[in-house]
Amino acid sequence: MATKAFGAYAADKPLEAMEIERRAPGAHDVQIDIAYCGVCHSDLHQVRSEWEGTLYPCVPGHEIVGRVSAVGEHVSKFAVGDLVGVGCMVDSCQHCASCDEGLEQYCENGFVGTYNGPTQDAPGHTLGGYSQQIVVSDKFVLKVGHGEEQLAAVAPLLCAGITTWSPLRHWQVGPGKKVGIVGIGGLGHMGVKLAHALGAHVVAFTTSESKRADAHALGADEVVVSRDAEAMAAHANSFDFILDTVAASHNLDAFTTLLKRDGTLTLVGVPEHAHPSPNVAALIFKRRSIAGSLIGGIAETQEMLDFCAEKGIVADIEMIRADEIEAAYARMLKSDVKYRFVIDIASMG
Repeated sequence: MATKAFGAYAADKPLEAMEIERRAPGAHDVQIDIAYCGVCHSDLHQVRSEWEGTLYPCVPGHEIVGRVSAVGEHVSKFAVGDLVGVGCMVDSCQHCASCDEGLEQYCENGFVGTYNGPTQDAPGHTLGGYSQQIVVSDKFVLKVGHGEEQLAAVAPLLCAGITTWSPLRHWQVGPGKKVGIVGIGGLGHMGVKLAHALGAHVVAFTTSESKRADAHALGADEVVVSRDAEAMAAHANSFDFILDTVAASHNLDAFTTLLKRDGTLTLVGVPEHAHPSPNVAALIFKRRSIAGSLIGGIAETQEMLDFCAEKGIVADIEMIRADEIEAAYARMLKSDVKYRFVIDIASMG
């Protein structure tokens, strides 16, 4: 099944229009006509081979929303016309301890990414959501409960939303908890929205005074400019949990010292260069922890989507055409987006 897409043939080549092949739906497959696909910073890293192992042609995109256009004979959860989403995974081993617990993102045999993952389909690796159609196992398709008018802004929930939701839920963020969100970008703005909706007292950390009003509008109760030593010191030993969404190398000690005894700083951004080594004494003397978290499993992604539909939560987005992706990448490198680009797949023609 031929479908139009945008991708790159090499790391030093710009994204361009191409035609790719999708398999016909098998017995347990769902075929989706893609309406919108979010643009994640990892798309840029992968397509330009800044992360090891990129396979070409590379068609990025793992924040996919659209309508079901066909289902396999054994599919019962989805029907033609349903609004659905696909996130960062399209398969996993389904039998390891992590998969058995619904934590497919930690599959001990390696999950299959929505793009650049191994597959029997041509060309031998998965091709992502910068395309008009995709065929996915029903186990990795998600129901979307938002209205169609919100569909474009739902797309980033499939990565940015679940990447922040999973640690917030795992560390039991809710009423009575003081929670910090470091960075007010594509991930951080969702972290603020979700922590606020979960009932926590939310403090947003930013390096820019100009983001103060935006952070309050997103739901932050307080905003701290992290370059202000006095403002940071005023919050020492007071946080139950801090979610650090920044993908650039930075000093973690500035935030670990803000944690209460038994507090946790959780990292979801992968920096190009390692963070400076933390002050171990600051951890030992307060039994504090530094942890990491990776996207989320299918069950918790569905939980997040249902919660967001109930609360009316979507990402803040800027819509672009497919032929504007390269320009959007250039702007992402300058942090010139509030807060997530989304491709209108209809623009592929």
